[in-house]
Amino acid sequence: MPDTNATPKAITPLAWKDRPALIEHTFAPQKISAEAQKERKANVGQTLTALGSYWKGRKPLILAKACILGALLPATDDTEADLAVFEKLMAIDDDAFRRRVKSRKDAERITTLPYAERLALCYRPEEVDDQALYGPVWDEVNAHLGTDAHGFPELMEQIGTLRFGHRPKVGDTFCGGGSIPFEAARLGCDVYASDLNPIACMLTWGALNIIGADAKARAEIARAQRQVAEAVDREITALGIEHDAHGNRAKAYLYCLETRCPQTGWMVPLAPSWVISSDRRAIARLVPDPANKRFAIDILTGVSEAEMAEAAKGTVRDGDLVYTLDEEEYRTPIKTIRGDYRLPDGTTGNRLRRWELHDFKPRPDDIFQERLYCIQWITKESLGKGRQQTFFAAVTGEDQEREANVEAIVAENLVRWQAEGLVPDMPIEPGDETTRLGRERGWTYWHHLFSPRHLVIMSPIKRHSNYPGLFLDFCQRLNITSKLCMINSSKGQGGAVKYDHVFHNQALNTLLNYGQRGCTSVLANGEINYPHSPLRVSADVKTALADSIEKSAELWITDPPYADAINYHEITEFFIAWLRKNPPEPFRDWIWDSRRALAIKGRDAGFRKGMVEAYRAMAAHMPDNGLQIVMFTHQDAGVWADMAEIMWGAGLRVTAAWYVATETTSELKKGGYVQGTVLLVLRKRLGCDSAYKDELMQELKAEVARQIDTMTGLNQRLKGLGRIENLFEDADLQMAGYAAALRVLTGYARIDGIDMTAEALRPRKRGEKGVVGEIIDFAVQVANEHLVPEGLTAAVWERLSGPERFYLKMLDIETTGAKKLDSYQNFAKAFRVADYGALMGAMKPNAARLKTAYEFKRSEFGDTGFGASLTRAVLYALYELQRETDVDEVLGQLRDLIKGYYARRDDVIAIVRYLGQKREKAVPAEAEAARILAARIQSERLG
Repeated sequence: MPDTNATPKAITPLAWKDRPALIEHTFAPQKISAEAQKERKANVGQTLTALGSYWKGRKPLILAKACILGALLPATDDTEADLAVFEKLMAIDDDAFRRRVKSRKDAERITTLPYAERLALCYRPEEVDDQALYGPVWDEVNAHLGTDAHGFPELMEQIGTLRFGHRPKVGDTFCGGGSIPFEAARLGCDVYASDLNPIACMLTWGALNIIGADAKARAEIARAQRQVAEAVDREITALGIEHDAHGNRAKAYLYCLETRCPQTGWMVPLAPSWVISSDRRAIARLVPDPANKRFAIDILTGVSEAEMAEAAKGTVRDGDLVYTLDEEEYRTPIKTIRGDYRLPDGTTGNRLRRWELHDFKPRPDDIFQERLYCIQWITKESLGKGRQQTFFAAVTGEDQEREANVEAIVAENLVRWQAEGLVPDMPIEPGDETTRLGRERGWTYWHHLFSPRHLVIMSPIKRHSNYPGLFLDFCQRLNITSKLCMINSSKGQGGAVKYDHVFHNQALNTLLNYGQRGCTSVLANGEINYPHSPLRVSADVKTALADSIEKSAELWITDPPYADAINYHEITEFFIAWLRKNPPEPFRDWIWDSRRALAIKGRDAGFRKGMVEAYRAMAAHMPDNGLQIVMFTHQDAGVWADMAEIMWGAGLRVTAAWYVATETTSELKKGGYVQGTVLLVLRKRLGCDSAYKDELMQELKAEVARQIDTMTGLNQRLKGLGRIENLFEDADLQMAGYAAALRVLTGYARIDGIDMTAEALRPRKRGEKGVVGEIIDFAVQVANEHLVPEGLTAAVWERLSGPERFYLKMLDIETTGAKKLDSYQNFAKAFRVADYGALMGAMKPNAARLKTAYEFKRSEFGDTGFGASLTRAVLYALYELQRETDVDEVLGQLRDLIKGYYARRDDVIAIVRYLGQKREKAVPAEAEAARILAARIQSERLG
């Protein structure tokens, strides 16, 4: 392994513009993976999350920095020295850890610890003062590069001038949450950023102009925040809608839906649980009111365990309305109450009334009513204090009067508010995420997602938020004020109750009961103490299609939409509906529309066409020695075939590919999910090399194998030195194999005489794979064949059939807790197992598993395939042993079933022991049978 602390040697003079980039020759993927995961685990402590946690797709800043430096630093003849300089500039070398350590007492031992343990004791590089962290490295960096820099902006200026003649510009036409533009600007590069989505552009603008603001601008933002909070608080207080007669002020309001039971005619409140606070043992209890055929709702605190358990049952269970009246239980499916139907032509619908433009609450005859059932009050004595005292109370007549007052205010002002842009008047367009709002609630305009109380609160906030920096605050407040905010009553919150934000995931989730914050809570959430990292570079942010580029850049780094990406073009309309009228400068000229029809989404022809146009435009707006890096994640071989064609169509070739594990592994690993991102390094295809398919297959096979061997071999080597843990799952290694295939494929302009650029743009017939699809399928097979399960040797693996490999590989994956059916489908395809269902014990989408030996019994024998295999014979032997058949009789059966038994006896022992290891926890009886059989075969052999 290279000594990354060795003193680098100065590079020899050579025209910088002709040098390959460092990232095309070397990188530090394992260390960057570990650092990226540490940043992810910081959650709200991540630098840009404060701007809007509702945007989930941001790549870690440490990854963006690694890409930018890797693309701009030159590769020399001394790869070890190149890597040493890169690691010093990334602050991931041993010396840097002594400066990153949180406690000085750990400084001496830090470099002796495994990488993961080091990280637990250290700050992230961006949390440490630049001069303290990087001051000691500049002499060595300058000696190697021939520069005279003492900070990143100086370094970017100097190496950019050497390579391109000026300070480099980094572009990103899918800027999303702004990670790439922000990190480029922080390093000292000029920036061009664009996105079709105005919310993405606003977040990127915020990264550059709020996080990156100087002290004077930050003070102005803080002053504006205070002014909005004070002005709105005065208005709401003057309305008298949040204080009770004792001077207490409402912190939150708890609402639920209510509907008429078709069996009894009673109005029944709906909630999956009536627990309000686990810590305070606070619950809502339904009390029958026979005179009005409805339920009163009492609020109790400090109840017993039995009462808590009863409240937790709720009145909605497994999609049914469930309640007890006069000791009789009534159950009705919610879909029946809604009147859901499906017509023969596939059309679906229900009896819910579609709300209209000026509706803001249900009408009396609507199926679902909305009911206030509890208020959390802040005591008068603790108002304005840092630690507030609160209590939960049932709704009184006075509270209902205040609710009626709120509704009267909205009724009087809604039309005007909508005309002035203070409340949305934008329709909810149908879509994958948005259609459910109408189907499940009848909502048709975006303001229907907000209670009357929050329309009263948010309209003055919008009126006062005419300063650009406050638009991001306003979106933060929208994210916590909708009817889509769940009541979080779980334990460990110190008696508090959390009212979660709308986008706790990437969906618009309708709720049966929900929490609505009062004005003080809403305003407090907008007073954000943003991180501070002043920038001093040129930065352009535009709302534009990815192919409508206005500026050139030397380096394009993009994290594009994937074939099954998050529907940001739909869900961000939640914000756009509020912001689109009268936005302040510099947002005034932006297009405040999601432009769904123009979004690159889906897959196949539309996906390929949009991506080709985008990357062709980027290639046209970069010099011949420019570079692109594409961050891409997908497990579908078909999508990778699309990516190969996109690169051809755009006139690009892949020169390098690295795999970085960007996601935290604790829960994701249990499901066998992809952990990270492939970095595809691209240059313009300036040549016209040709290849034949047969030759290409051999080159591809070697390259895929090399890629996977590099990753797994490096893992073992580093693990052996105690430096870093294995961060990659089989799904990750498989995906890295796809990337290696792209590196081979895109190097050729013609394959079997076919012009691949023209082929990439040719329309496809349904189901047609073409030459690229066939080659990618071959890459999948090669990748999976290389993934020998732990516990088997490569020699044994090579002698097994495809169905055997499938069964034994999936058995290994099952030990990680993987249950996804699509994982079985992918590996069945890779190992060419046509009827893998015969080997499955369960085929539920999220609870799939293989058959056990006992479940196979005497079935699935045959002359070919799995039925005639060594592994099937061993499974039959384990079944017989579990039936308490004599072990010698079982051994005799095994000899008869396995052709050439004595020549394959070592393989038999290996398979038996492997099955015993993998079934140890899941099927102990099978594991015990395996131990007995292995011992008997071993003794037979020795005898």
